Amino acid sequence: MGTPDFAAVSLKALIDAGHSVSAVFTQPDKPRGRGMKLVPSPVKEIAEEHGITVYQPQSLKKESGVYTPIIRELCPDCIAVVAYGKILPPEVLSVPKYGCVNVHGSLLPKLRGAAPIQWTVLSGEEFGGVTTMLMGEGMDTGDMLLKESVRVGSTETSSELFDRLAPIGAELLVKTLALLEKGEIIPIPQDEALATYAPMLTKDLCPTDFNGTAERVCAHINGLSDRPGATAAIEGKRLKLLRAEAVSCPSGHLPGEVIDPKIPTVACKTGAVRLIEIQAEGSKRMSADDYLRGHPLKKGSVFTPDI
Repeated sequence: MGTPDFAAVSLKALIDAGHSVSAVFTQPDKPRGRGMKLVPSPVKEIAEEHGITVYQPQSLKKESGVYTPIIRELCPDCIAVVAYGKILPPEVLSVPKYGCVNVHGSLLPKLRGAAPIQWTVLSGEEFGGVTTMLMGEGMDTGDMLLKESVRVGSTETSSELFDRLAPIGAELLVKTLALLEKGEIIPIPQDEALATYAPMLTKDLCPTDFNGTAERVCAHINGLSDRPGATAAIEGKRLKLLRAEAVSCPSGHLPGEVIDPKIPTVACKTGAVRLIEIQAEGSKRMSADDYLRGHPLKKGSVFTPDI
């Protein structure tokens, strides 16, 4: 059960490892592009390439009477769940012999919820990673099975961290299933006192407030890249700020003030950020250098959270 690219990598790894994938559950096709043509999920594309039956319920919870009997008839040893985006009802969780194994994009119990990888960067975590866990009825509260951590780069965006963690999660899933089958893995309960949460990203998060530390502002920009994108306005123009790096800065500047228009470097309450990638409204993503060739900034001008 899975939907995006992150999950497709795990499905491919299961197939390559020789597992018999009896069915795939993924979200319904979504309209995309100018023509709003229905586009299948990356997981559906992989499944169809390998002749695997695909189910696309709107809601497993609401349509339990339809799909639970199908799942019982499939009689899976395990249900692997990777970024599916749908809640699994208790009657589904109880079907497989080895349980439902989830690949979660954080080092649990940190960052439970819908957007763990984005919040890893947004929260300024030094390390991110993947945890495999046995699913229960709570939100990412099940017993942990295996973990693997990675150090987050100083200018790494959440989309880049997604790409790095996807194969790690896939490999960890294959390893987890092998150990479960052999009875060589001990589930570890999560420490509730250490739990933090990673809610869905909304546009309310986008405006960039430079009235903080450079590290905090940098984490905000890199964490929201590519979607929904950190925003800021300068001289009546709204921009998306898509990659930044924290740098040192002399005191005496206003938060949001452009202190070096050629780099470009913007002051924060403490320190400054060097903007690396920018997107203007109606334009494509580009390096800050390319943007400045057609849109020079003035020293002393000030970025605000919005127009």
